[in-house]
Parts: sequence; structure tokens; C-alpha cells
Amino acid sequence: MCKLCVFAGTTEGRELVEFLCTQNLTVTACVATEYGETLLKPRENLTISAQRLTEQEMEALFSRENFDLVIDATHPYASVVTENIASACEKAGLPYQRLLRTGCGAGEDAVFVPDIPAAVAYLNGTEGTILLTTGSKELAKYANLANFADRVYARVLPMEDSLRLCQSAGLKPAHILAMQGPFSVDMNIAMLKSVGAKYLVTKDSGTAGGFDEKVTAARTANATLVVIGRPPQREGLTLPETIDLLCTKFDFHRRPRVTVVGIGPGSREAMTVEVRRAMEEADCLIGAKRMLEAGLRPGQTVFDAVSPTKIAEYIQNHPEFRKFTVAMSGDVGFFSGTKKLLPLLENCEVTVLPGLSSMVYLCAKLGTSYEDVRPISLHGRDHDIVPDIKKYRRVFTLVGGDNGMGVLCRKLTEAGLGTVKVSVGENLSYPQERVIVGTAAELSEKIFESLSVALIENTSADPIVTHGLPDEAFQRTESVPMTKSEVRSVCLSKLALTEHAVCWDVGAGSGSVAIEMALQAVCGEIYAIERKDTAVELLRENTSRFGLSNMTVVPGLAPEACRELPAPTHVFIGGSAGNMRQILEEILDKNPNARIVATAVTLESVAELTQCMKDIPFTFTEVVSMTVARDRKAGPYHLMMGQNPIFIFTMQGGNRQCGHCAP
Repeated sequence: MCKLCVFAGTTEGRELVEFLCTQNLTVTACVATEYGETLLKPRENLTISAQRLTEQEMEALFSRENFDLVIDATHPYASVVTENIASACEKAGLPYQRLLRTGCGAGEDAVFVPDIPAAVAYLNGTEGTILLTTGSKELAKYANLANFADRVYARVLPMEDSLRLCQSAGLKPAHILAMQGPFSVDMNIAMLKSVGAKYLVTKDSGTAGGFDEKVTAARTANATLVVIGRPPQREGLTLPETIDLLCTKFDFHRRPRVTVVGIGPGSREAMTVEVRRAMEEADCLIGAKRMLEAGLRPGQTVFDAVSPTKIAEYIQNHPEFRKFTVAMSGDVGFFSGTKKLLPLLENCEVTVLPGLSSMVYLCAKLGTSYEDVRPISLHGRDHDIVPDIKKYRRVFTLVGGDNGMGVLCRKLTEAGLGTVKVSVGENLSYPQERVIVGTAAELSEKIFESLSVALIENTSADPIVTHGLPDEAFQRTESVPMTKSEVRSVCLSKLALTEHAVCWDVGAGSGSVAIEMALQAVCGEIYAIERKDTAVELLRENTSRFGLSNMTVVPGLAPEACRELPAPTHVFIGGSAGNMRQILEEILDKNPNARIVATAVTLESVAELTQCMKDIPFTFTEVVSMTVARDRKAGPYHLMMGQNPIFIFTMQGGNRQCGHCAP
């Protein structure tokens, strides 16, 4: 097992230690203070040295431990420490590797000075409050500034040594900002504005040191950025290059870190703090163009993609990046691509951070709750929302496409739902946000942005949930038979339908059973098979009359017409045209576990079904003989008129027992 030593005085150094601790080796991490030790996570294969080491102490440590490699990840300004590490490695005969912190350009509007005395000389010729972010160790060098105690605020680490140095330099307690980073752009802006800073003094600490965030914040807050130039550095490698070297040299395995975040409606202001931080700290930011613009920082690599497959392939094919952030619209668990992406990231270290969904945002804008709202997405999905509006009092929907909201309102109006209340949220969280409320009919002629959502409220939605619709609810003709309400109700009970059932109605006739199947199995698929042309037309009329999108009319004779249909979970056989055995065999061939209910009114059909029950190894069978009488007015009296008796056969295939079956 190899042994590595890392001088981890920077963010990159700590990230390198975390990576090394995932490998089969032992790591010694050297930090200068106990505070630095708290920033490293304890690991079984990690030893931490929390003290300042002289060159002689470094040499003794190297000779004693005989490391395979020493990595110098100290701060760019700690040039003396760097020279000591390199010298101690040479004397101990150990290989040395410098990890460089990459620098970033501050732009033409920044002031560059070579060192602190030059910064003091420049600032003495100015007026206004100064925010120092260069640490506490060299704070005393700024004491020569005119009006130092009044002009200067210093952001330092929350440590006793730091506070003592601030006080020794003459800084007022109220001007000491003891805080631990990292600091986002927004946090830097807030700090600059809170002290009224006209100047922000910093070192070029690189991307990982928060330099980019300071540059952006200074520009936003109209503060002049004063950058103290770096001392000359030894040649070395960046963090990704260092990891690549280690993977090649020691056969380490690298797992990219991927943070999947929900950015909320879209604006930076609507994001959580941890989501903004994850986007700012990413080596590579991935997402749709709109999402990338919300989190882009100077110099950040981005990849415009929404396909989970493309995102996963990009991460796999770009090992030069260690930290990826994938931006998802809204919340990661609310109609998000996160569901499909996560299984593709099995070889990555994945963190998922939630965001504010557009449903929550819109309901807050409307001052209403959302616990009783039915969420539905029409964005990139083929879904008929009309049955949902009829069924649920409150429906929230995501809508995409060119004026998709206007198209939706027209569709609702044409379906007889023009009076439902529609609250449209357009460009939520952006400066051009607007919320428009009206009926579907009123909004049907308006033009809406593609980035729109809606809360639809139908106070009349309270559909009947029991089966057995009255016969008058269906279009009927004398030549097409229909299963009457009482018989239909019993047959549907025997079928024991589920919400996602795939149903066949063989010999569908007018479609009364198929339609009630479709109303109950709202997430399922219903196929109405009928051989007579007049019945097929009637079937289509009734399907349109009930506005059913989950029901398909299949013209033809069973079982031939069923060959291309998906395997059924439930089947009702109202007519077999003499092909009962072949139909049953076709059903069980497609799904041996199918539940079947068949009706018979003639003795021949009863005999045929009875024989099939004997010959086919069903796990459960039941026969019910049913006679129904209906009242008929005869003058001042009402007489009960008997209907034809009917036999209802229930058969369960396979080894699975339904909850309605006998034990």
C-alpha cells in the first residue's frame, strides 16, 4: 500500500485529500492550525498533522515515513513554506509535486499592485470605506493607511489568533468580520453593501479561493477591486491534472462528483443558498441554456443539454472535471429529468439538492394551499387533461410549446369546461413575471409565453365513483346489444379493476362496459373489440361522448383482432361469436395471470363456458346466475317485469390470486 503526504492549506488541497481517502492507500495531511484540521473529514486511512513545521521537522517527517510522493497544495502566497517543502523533499530523497491554484483575470476595471505596501500607497490617495479580504497575518502592514481605524473593515477567519492580530493592528471590534467561507457572489455583495465599501482588497486566490465571486460582487456593488499580485510560483499542475497524474502513476480510480440541483422557477433569487453554492463551485455546469444563465460565473465551463443520456455521457467522457453540477428546472422530484438521470450516474458520487417547484411558487403567489392539488405535466408529454379536470377540483399543470397555455384553454372550452377558473403563472420569478386569472373561455384567445404553468379549479368536479351508470347515459340503437346497468355493475365488481389495468372488452357492442372500465382504470388502457360495423360506429360515438383518451376501438373478430394488442390484465367477454375457447386461449397465452369475466344468456353459451372452465387450469372459478326485474307502470299500478336470466362466469388464470378470489 502506497503512502502519500499532502500539505493541504487550500481548498484544492482538502479536495485532493478527500479524493485520496477513497483509494487504497494511507494519507498524511499537513495543515498549519487546529482550525485547518477541523476542515478535514476524519477517515480510517487519514493521519492529520495540525502544526506549523520547520524545514528540519519536514525533513524528519519525510525520512521517518518514507512517502511515495509529497504534494505541496499550500497557498500561492505561502512561498516560504513551498520552498521549505521542496528543500526537505530533496534532502530526504522523496519526489515532490506542486499543486497550483489557477488564477483568473479580474478585468480592466481592477487595480493591480505588486504587494501590500503598493496597495497602501494606492489607497492613501483615495477616499471611502475599504473591505480587506487578505487575511489577518499581514493586517498590521495596512496600519499605515490614513484613517485606518475608520476606513478599514477586515474579513478574517473566526479564530482567536485572527482576532488578536486584528486588535493588535488597531482595528475596531465593529470592523472585524469573523467568518468562514466559501462566500458566494450574493454574500460578497451583501457584505460590501453592509459596510458601504468603495474598495475591495484581495489577492488573486484563484477559482477555488473565491476570486471569481469577489470580481463579480465588486462590479455589482460598484466597488473598485484592488488585486495584490502573486509572487512567482514553482512549476506544477492544477488539481484535475494532479489527479490524472496520480491515477496514472498509482492506478487510482476516479469517481466524478455530481450534484443534481433544482433551480426553482429560474431566477437566482428563487434558488436556495446551497443550490447557488453548488452551481458556483462546479468545475462544469450542465443544463438547458436558461438554467445555465441563472448560475454562470466567469470562466466556468458549461454544457447545454437536457437529455439524461447526453448528460451522463458528457460526464463520463470528461474526466478533467471533478465537480459537475446538473441544473434541473423547478424541483428535482417534480416532473424532473432527475428520475431518469440518477440510474445513469452509478459510477459517480451523487448529491441531490431540492428546489422550489413552480406549483409551490404559483400557489404562494395566489395565496392558496396546494395539499389538495392534483399535479400533471403536459410539457413534452402526450396526456389528455380533460378527464382530470372533470374528476379533480384543483389541478396544477406544466405547459410547454408555442402558446401551449392558449391551446389548453381552447381545448377545455371545446370540452364544455369553459367556465373553470384558470390561474396562469407566466415567467415566474423573472422580472417579466405575471399572473393572469380568468375562465378557460376568457383566456382561450390570449397569447402566453412558453414558460407558463396553471392552477385550474373546477368547483363542479365531483364525479360518481361507483360503477353502474344508467343505461340512458349511452347512445343506443335497437340493433346493437348493451349490457344493462345492473348486470354491468356486477360484472365490473367481479373484474376487480385496478387504476393501471390493461383491459379488453370482447364483443363490446355499444361499449357500456368498456366505457366504465375506462372511467375506473384512469391510468390504464382499454381496448373495445367489436366485429359489427354499426356497433363500431356506436362505440366511437360513445367514446367521444365521454371524452375518453384511454380507450381504443378495435374493429374485427376476436381472437384474430386481438393478436396485436398488448397483454391484458382484465378481460370482459360479452360476445364471442362461437370462438370462446380460442379467445380464452389467446388471452392466457398473452397473460397467464389475466382475470376474466364472461356472460352467457343462452344454454349453449353456458355449456361452452362450463366446459372451458373444466378443461383450462384456472386457479379460481365462480359462476353466478342472476335474474333482474324492473318496474313497469300499468295504469295506476307498477308491475315488476322480469328480464332474461344471465350467467356471469369469473375465471382467474395463473398462480396469482386476486383479493376477490376465495382462498
